[in-house]
Amino acid sequence: TQKMAELLGLGDECGEGTSGAPALAGSCLADNRLNLDVYPDGCRWFLQLFEGRRGEVVQVEFLRLSSNDRLLGTTLGILPHLKHLKSLVLKGGHARDEFGSCQHGSLTSLPPDVGNLRCLTHLDLSFNSLSTLPSCILHLPGLRVLLVSHNRLVALPEDFGSLSKLTFFSAMKNQLKDLPQSIGELAALQDLDLSENALEYLPKEVGNLHNCTELDLSGNRLLSIPDSLANLKSLRRLHLHSNLLVTVPASLASLPNLSRLDLQNNCLRAVPPEIQTSPFVRLRGNPLGETEPSPQADESSARGIRRLFLASGEDSFTVTSEGCKVVLACGIHFYFPPGAASDPLQIYFRTLAPDPQWVKLRHHDVLLSRVLELQPHGVKFQQEVQIWMPYAFPQTLHQREVVVRTFSGQSWSDLRTRVEQKRKSKKHVAHCSVLHFSWFLIVSRLVQNECKVPTEGTLLFSSVDPNIKVTFPPGVTEETRSVKLQVLPVSAEEIEEMTADAGCRASPLLCLSQDSLVDFLRPVRIQLPLPPGVTGLNLDRSRLHLLRGDLEGQTWDDITSQVVLEFTHLYAVFEVTHFSWYWLWYTTKTYIGGIAKKVYERLRMYQVNFIALQRKKDPEQVLLQCVPKHKVDPVLKKLQDRYRGPEPSDMVEMFEGEQFFAAFERGISIDMDRPDCVDGRLSFIFYSHLKNMKEIYVTSPVDRKGQAVKGQVSFYRGAVPESIPEDASRRRKGPDSLWLATLPIKLPRLKPRWGENPGPLNGFSFPPLNLGNAETGYLTQANLLSIARRVGADWQTVGLNLGLTYQQIERIGYNNREDLDKQILDMLFSWAQQNLEDPDCVSKLITAMKESGRQDIADEVETIIELGRQKYRESIRRVGLEQESSTEDSAIAMM
Repeated sequence: TQKMAELLGLGDECGEGTSGAPALAGSCLADNRLNLDVYPDGCRWFLQLFEGRRGEVVQVEFLRLSSNDRLLGTTLGILPHLKHLKSLVLKGGHARDEFGSCQHGSLTSLPPDVGNLRCLTHLDLSFNSLSTLPSCILHLPGLRVLLVSHNRLVALPEDFGSLSKLTFFSAMKNQLKDLPQSIGELAALQDLDLSENALEYLPKEVGNLHNCTELDLSGNRLLSIPDSLANLKSLRRLHLHSNLLVTVPASLASLPNLSRLDLQNNCLRAVPPEIQTSPFVRLRGNPLGETEPSPQADESSARGIRRLFLASGEDSFTVTSEGCKVVLACGIHFYFPPGAASDPLQIYFRTLAPDPQWVKLRHHDVLLSRVLELQPHGVKFQQEVQIWMPYAFPQTLHQREVVVRTFSGQSWSDLRTRVEQKRKSKKHVAHCSVLHFSWFLIVSRLVQNECKVPTEGTLLFSSVDPNIKVTFPPGVTEETRSVKLQVLPVSAEEIEEMTADAGCRASPLLCLSQDSLVDFLRPVRIQLPLPPGVTGLNLDRSRLHLLRGDLEGQTWDDITSQVVLEFTHLYAVFEVTHFSWYWLWYTTKTYIGGIAKKVYERLRMYQVNFIALQRKKDPEQVLLQCVPKHKVDPVLKKLQDRYRGPEPSDMVEMFEGEQFFAAFERGISIDMDRPDCVDGRLSFIFYSHLKNMKEIYVTSPVDRKGQAVKGQVSFYRGAVPESIPEDASRRRKGPDSLWLATLPIKLPRLKPRWGENPGPLNGFSFPPLNLGNAETGYLTQANLLSIARRVGADWQTVGLNLGLTYQQIERIGYNNREDLDKQILDMLFSWAQQNLEDPDCVSKLITAMKESGRQDIADEVETIIELGRQKYRESIRRVGLEQESSTEDSAIAMM
């Protein structure tokens, strides 16, 4: 005990009693379950509990720990003492790196004595660093569920088939190249997931898995599949998409229980008629009927090149030496020319929400897209890969340019970009070419003119304002250097509004930068137009000020007396050796540097309003949005048919990429477990051309049966972004300065209804449901009850559009006459029971709601399943535990 206490740094507080075990960990020990994976120091709590309450800990049957924990190694040595353990979860992925990716756990092996846990039936080692399967696993005779997804396994043991009771095995996202023949000995196996590996062939013994109902082999490198798969008479779903298949056995069409065969995105040029005509077969993304592509084919002539069209749930595809064209569901296009990849290469992609912590925008940049991540990073293609990315067209941003920006892992750089507009859809896309994959996004920046300055000197003009030019005389540099010029036009109206001085005028802002830290050897000559309304004839030199700002715009120095200013009728000319911001002002003010600093800050800010609207048919669903001032009226007009609420907030100012929070107050609350919830507040990031909108359900702890709840939602600033002028930062300090706006939210008085408690009512019971599948998202019993609350008198129209017959509708109405709630419930659950096995039932429900004029319910269902898809993509296919029976041999359902 004392040794353990020293290891944990507890000193004398550990003792022999329970004082060393914190109340937090003790509260997690209940019903023979110990869930410590959500705590950063979960292993520490486990070790303390083991020392202080050993008698209880050794009786634990369900244990969850994070393998990202630094004390994992010490904890593993105690696991063999838990003789009653039935379920063990040692997952990584709880921590994330700076790019938002899940960090794999440190687990590389298990102690041999883990093989003595005779009661263990469920083992989850996902998101770890296993390169081989720990040998002790093969000594677990009762193991039924094994998950080793997201590891580094390259092979499975030859005697893997000794796990005779295994019913579920997932090894998705590893590096498996082949399978042992003994895999055919897993006679009890029902669900096998080997997706996103490097499998090139399958042993014929796979055909011995007679109890297998779902087999996922997608995202591998399979050229063919054995005929023995036709022996899997229990198979319901077979996923073979995103492989290199050129043919498939016709016998697959004869599998009696098969309801889905996914062959999308392969190299199939001919498919047996029995398969091609089957309604449950998916064949998109195959070059069916196309000729072999010519090795010299390019983008304009590659008529035979393979085309891949990926669905919204897919996150990878395979590129071969033949090349391909790929279209993602989000509208991003790729062109891989023949020879770009010498060997088959699996490409992974995902879009990420931009995080200001690592998406560093420069001054006056505007973000126009989410972040696209393409993997593998660092692999060099033999030829350039072309990418087309759609973006939000900046209609209000003039005299700017759109570029694709890429992240190398250390810094961002801009790519040569061509902007195009699709003829049919009229959407704008940014087109670039790359040799490496990494992270990509689209920004609108100030137009950038650049040139190389040789020893002989040169001349650089601004394409935004040709009156601005920079002359480099001979001998200005010893070595050639690159120079960039950017111009920010500022209207006279803007200057007058920001300074509240009708006599103030300013020229366009000029920014000069170079790739060298050494000043120029000879002065560089700069020409700037005089401020509007000022000419050489009416010029009062005492009112003219030349300002120089640092590259961050935080200090502006009046350098009028330090340079020689020459004037023509329209221009001011001066010479400098140092590059930075330059700004010409015409005013009677004396301390012009402070005024310029405030104006520069305002030029970077956006005037916005907050809106908080409630659905007319469901006031508990609240839409929050931060809208630039000029978009408020169009947005409200678009939403007015389905939402109602208070007038928008007063106008406030925000920076591009600034964080803010929404807090529900005065008797209204939200789900605190949301991933975007920080200390009870919803987190937002403001980007002027992306949607800063969230729609959530709110609740109230107040009893609403007697009266309505008059609450509110308040908006607060978050952390001050980096590189904001000091004055702006100072104004935001203190609790009062963080508040932005408050809008009222009213939840009406509730009528007593069945929807309050999802359980039996007057003899009506709700059967357990799990509609859909992992690809389309799941709808549960609770989701269906929530939907039923909103259907109302439209239930008959909804039922008919769902496919129920008139006779069924009439019978439901008669059996539950004078009770509208029961009619709706009976209709929905009757349809659900009839469609339990239909993988497309969720999409049919959405379509039926739209056809019935209930777009609000369709949107709700889509929100539910999209959340499910996100959880599925970020973790393994199953993310929960449920004991199927109370007997010792019960099967543990996977998460």
